[in-house]
Amino acid sequence: MSIELLFKGLMIGFSIAMPVGPIGLLCIRNVLTFGILCGLVTGLGAACADAIYGAMAGFGVTAISTFLEANGAYLQSTGALFLCYLGVSTFLGKTANSSNKEATLTHSRAFLATFFLTLTNPMTIISFAAVYAGLGIGHDNSSVNSALTTTLGVFLGSAIWWMILSLTAAFFRERINLTSSRWLNKFSGLILFGFGAFALI
Repeated sequence: MSIELLFKGLMIGFSIAMPVGPIGLLCIRNVLTFGILCGLVTGLGAACADAIYGAMAGFGVTAISTFLEANGAYLQSTGALFLCYLGVSTFLGKTANSSNKEATLTHSRAFLATFFLTLTNPMTIISFAAVYAGLGIGHDNSSVNSALTTTLGVFLGSAIWWMILSLTAAFFRERINLTSSRWLNKFSGLILFGFGAFALI
């Protein structure tokens, strides 16, 4: 395993995950509402999707570029509609879960939501392809081991960012009371719906 490639992948995953958009907002909202574990699971969904797109770029999968060129608009529209749905459900959602069964369901939904949103964002694979090309990663003569090492780094880098964001949000969780939590849900819902509506327009 090349430490240099692992480090490059880590930096790529961290930098691509770092900009705070709808997924970052979801992570913060889930930490403040349901706890740090829900935030970590939320970020893990995005990290797994980042790793998939990173692997595609690392292995030089050119077919995905053709697919995105033909279907990118449909993917983005699907993700945008899902964002609108998340916005409405967050606006109307509960402020806490009491039972273990409900908590498990919330964590599963959080993981799947960010995983799906990241996969339906064509800019994710475009970002990876551009950064990989700039660093000379993912050429046709790249070894499988090199691609796997870089992909592992991408996953770890993305996961580290989501852990940092979750820990930061958890620091403020104790300062959120029930009333504030309700307003947080409504505000987050409106912002998420706005992201989705803007993407559709």
